[in-house]
Amino acid sequence: MDRLRAFEVFSTVVTKASFTKAADALDTSPANVTRYVNELEAHLGTRLLNRSSRKLSLTESGTALFERCKAILDDVAEAEALASTAVLQPRGRLRINAGVTFGIRHLAPLWPAFMKRYPDIELDIDLIDRVIDMVEEGYDLAIRVSATPSSMNLVARKLALSRNVVCAAPAYLKRRGLPKTVADLASHACLGFSYAATGDEWHFNDDAGRPQRVKVHCDFHTNNGDTLREAAVAGHGIIRVATFLVGDDLRAGRLVQLLPNYPLANTEVLALYPSRRHLTAKVRVMIDFLSEAFKRTPPGELPARG
Repeated sequence: MDRLRAFEVFSTVVTKASFTKAADALDTSPANVTRYVNELEAHLGTRLLNRSSRKLSLTESGTALFERCKAILDDVAEAEALASTAVLQPRGRLRINAGVTFGIRHLAPLWPAFMKRYPDIELDIDLIDRVIDMVEEGYDLAIRVSATPSSMNLVARKLALSRNVVCAAPAYLKRRGLPKTVADLASHACLGFSYAATGDEWHFNDDAGRPQRVKVHCDFHTNNGDTLREAAVAGHGIIRVATFLVGDDLRAGRLVQLLPNYPLANTEVLALYPSRRHLTAKVRVMIDFLSEAFKRTPPGELPARG
């Protein structure tokens, strides 16, 4: 029995949830797929799949093997990619995850140039603000602002720095007054980002570098940066955001930066990828491309590199 082929067949059956669909995907017959799975079960001395007329389900042993099979097949594919890098252009499907606002504003304009430069790479872009499990959800690369690896299994490559500010619309400040200290924010209307790491507790530093914290009152929360920005521009309250989102508004006077003597910590624009994987050619060229693109971007349009 060709065990590597058996692992591939078994994994495809699980992914497709069907022997017939697996056969189509592998360009073989359902009988051949069944034979491989039966031989694998006989070799291991355990049942891997529960079969019924309507659906398939994994046994406990099957679940454990499926996770290992995915890792083994990924490693084989990466080894082949590494071996062929010297003679082949980067190719294949590249699944990328990024935050919605950053993805639309600063990544979407870059994709046409990347596709022109690397026509053999198929881009699959998902814009999601929630925290993801890259390995579990099958992403090759994630681009995140203020994200840090949530697992020791992720490698982070810094692409740029993001400056954070507190700001509000002139109409709001005319109505409610200008906060002069961090503590003043507690009596103001603030607008919250649902995925903020510190929630509705905002962290600052004073001129001496001492930490300052305040619990703000937010009667509006959203999980989307553009929605947060629109509410602030309309005069509904104070926001804490990255300048890549509100740079144009600050320059145009639609928003006013507050508390400049109490700076917020900078955050990083990171390229994240699973550490158990080699840096494949398609991921490497994407990281290099983004790093160069962000370096060329004029100040204020995107965070400065640091």
